[in-house]
Amino acid sequence: MSIFSFPINRREALREGFVSATGILLGSRLGRADTTLPAPAAAKPAKAKAVIQIWMWGGPPHLDTFDPKPDAGNDYTGPLTHPIETNVKGIRISELLPLLAKQADKYSIVRSLTHNVYAHETASYTTQTGRISGGRDVFPSVGAVVSLFKGYNAGYKGMIPPYIVLTQPQGRFSEAGFLGSKFRPFATGGDPNAQRFAVEGIVAPGITDDRQRERRDFLHQIDTLGHAMQGDPQLQANADVEKTAYELILGDAGKVFDLSQEKDDLRDRYGRSTFGQSCLVARRLVEKGVPYITINYQGGWDTHKDNFPTMQRRGPEMDKGLASLLQDLHDRGLLESTIVWWTGEFGRKPKVDWEAPWNGGRNHWGGVFSALLAGGGFKGGQVIGSSDARGEEVKDRPVYPADLIGSVYTQLGIDSDGKLPHPQGLAAQVTPTAKDGLPLAGQLKEIM
Repeated sequence: MSIFSFPINRREALREGFVSATGILLGSRLGRADTTLPAPAAAKPAKAKAVIQIWMWGGPPHLDTFDPKPDAGNDYTGPLTHPIETNVKGIRISELLPLLAKQADKYSIVRSLTHNVYAHETASYTTQTGRISGGRDVFPSVGAVVSLFKGYNAGYKGMIPPYIVLTQPQGRFSEAGFLGSKFRPFATGGDPNAQRFAVEGIVAPGITDDRQRERRDFLHQIDTLGHAMQGDPQLQANADVEKTAYELILGDAGKVFDLSQEKDDLRDRYGRSTFGQSCLVARRLVEKGVPYITINYQGGWDTHKDNFPTMQRRGPEMDKGLASLLQDLHDRGLLESTIVWWTGEFGRKPKVDWEAPWNGGRNHWGGVFSALLAGGGFKGGQVIGSSDARGEEVKDRPVYPADLIGSVYTQLGIDSDGKLPHPQGLAAQVTPTAKDGLPLAGQLKEIM
């Protein structure tokens, strides 16, 4: 018989409605296997407290962003032939990024990131774990590791989960890996650029705050089991989750998502787009002490077709949001303790595919691509490594994902040579070593 064949009464319906609205919180706080993991070793002194990861899903074209090649010819540059000077002498970036050009002293560019993986799923896994897919274990992403070391096992007391994704799940690999569901990110859903940013899974569409309070009060009235078994550990755990959920819905914690509290001119500077307003929410989450925020910048970066019209739209949007985020963090004294990390799972093919059906598109390219690092103890105004004259291969100073990830961990005070708690007690190092068969060139000491 189907589970949908059984009728439910009003009490069950109310309870099911509440659980569906807080399912992610329940999963993260009440996971069985996850909560018994041993605590990691004590962290090293940290320069950074938080990370904002700008995840350019689909793979941004490195030649059209932070590694322009104006002398490579039309088959490589397309119409973007005039890179612009930045406020750091000798560093030029795409003409589509004039606002970021004024802030180059705040960030450094890695132009020699490489892994030679060309599929979205496997490249995403490699870029965010430092490992090649297909091994014995599925390792956790950087966000999950940070939520372990700087979140739950570091006495994190925030009502907001320590690993937030704005707005859609990355969905290309299991971010928590073997750490389990407790360390999955909380994906907000919704649209920060909407009149009201309704965080999906927390705020039910069309339900006012007063109506939400009435539902909570009525649920408590009919909770005869809770009244009869006060002090029961499992029921108390459920009550704690409910308190957290309602704090996000009705309390001060949930106000972090209310962008109406920001001035209109600041919101305009970030850009009235989903990405721009996500950057503003990320700054607010950092102010609340959330240690890891990912902005999953979807739509428009997997440019197999019509790369240049897409870049003409997306480039300025990204420029506005990211430049405003860097400036805002700096103005509030937060940039020195907040790492801003920009990259995608790979770059785009340097040689343009002009023929139909691509019509000036760029395909996947894992041979060399770019990343941007700012804040959190990383120096600005520098370039690490380089690609060749056409942006097809690493010319000097190869940087592998594990090198970059290990550098982020070090700035956060996480021992990159330390151990991850494996549920089966197996050996698992925070970042891979040469014994794993992966190339390593060393952390980014040039900017640390």
